[in-house]
Amino acid sequence: MSTDRPDGAVVAVHPHADLYGSDRMFLESVATLAPGATVVLPKRGPLLTELDGRNLSYEVRPFPVLRKVELRTPWKVFVFLLQFVRSVIVSTAWLRSRRTSVLYVSTVAAPQWLIAGRLSGARVVCHVHESEPQMSRISSAVLLAPLLAAHLVIANSEDCLTWITSSLGRRTARRCQVIYNGVREPAPEAVPSTDRASTRRSVVVVGRLAARKGQDVAIAATALVRNAGYDVQLTLVGDGYPGYEDYVDGLRALAVAEDVGEAIEFVGFQDPVEYVAAADVVLVPSRVEPFGLVAVEALLLGRPVVASRVGGLQEIIEDGRTGLLVDPDDPRALADAIIRLLSDPATATRLGLAGQADARARFSMEAYSATLSQAVLQRA
Repeated sequence: MSTDRPDGAVVAVHPHADLYGSDRMFLESVATLAPGATVVLPKRGPLLTELDGRNLSYEVRPFPVLRKVELRTPWKVFVFLLQFVRSVIVSTAWLRSRRTSVLYVSTVAAPQWLIAGRLSGARVVCHVHESEPQMSRISSAVLLAPLLAAHLVIANSEDCLTWITSSLGRRTARRCQVIYNGVREPAPEAVPSTDRASTRRSVVVVGRLAARKGQDVAIAATALVRNAGYDVQLTLVGDGYPGYEDYVDGLRALAVAEDVGEAIEFVGFQDPVEYVAAADVVLVPSRVEPFGLVAVEALLLGRPVVASRVGGLQEIIEDGRTGLLVDPDDPRALADAIIRLLSDPATATRLGLAGQADARARFSMEAYSATLSQAVLQRA
């Protein structure tokens, strides 16, 4: 339901219109902040359909989004800075015209809104879903500097908080709060029945096709598992970012080079529930992961999870009790964990059940919504 009503006290800005992890969390956040919240997106996409389905108001207002591809050359940096300054001016005027009292900005990829919000006199909240510990402190400080314009910074994990405070200084912690993502458990009727009688085992990775997500590690591990005599198929659920097609092409080439081309299925962007529910093992082989929404979703479906020992994944999974953790960028370790679960169904079942109970207790949507509402709308 598009709207141009100038009476919304809360404005929520998100830099994407897809339906991946941070996009789905934004949708849940806006539902928590409604009624009265107006969503601003830079373009049209699948997220708009979901906003319509929940009867949430939105506007499509193009604005520059901070991505690495925009900073590859000095000319691109210059163009982005010009667009950034113009966006601050235009957005400030627009927020004032709506008498915005609270501005909720999702992720650090729309930093101009933080500055515009502060200039407009609104209470500014930024919900950070990123963590880039591999960046230099100087680069991180430059990237995160706009957070200093926010009255409240929400980090989606302790790992995310550590990155923010180590980049901007410990005193920044005074304006920060950790709120773990909430995950809506699928209704039983929404989970398709699965046939586990098949001799071929299913392994799944869900997420953007990007180097940070480690799909290449999963492909190499699949080759090792098959060489060990296990008939497994790896399904990659997700597509790539525009401008990063070379990585996707590289994944396909790697599958051929590892002689597992017929065992790797690229299904593109899909609702992940069907694929996760049908998986014998769910992999989260990320090199960088501030939270790990897919890991929680898999746990809630009772599936055994193997994840990298990085970032927020270490806060979600207790190794050996609710899932398995392995070193990132290590196909051999990932393959050994897959083989362990495929060869020991009792352990796989035990981990799945324990993980499901733990995820229900710690990552409920009810707890998330209550905490977020208190932080954004009521906290001084």
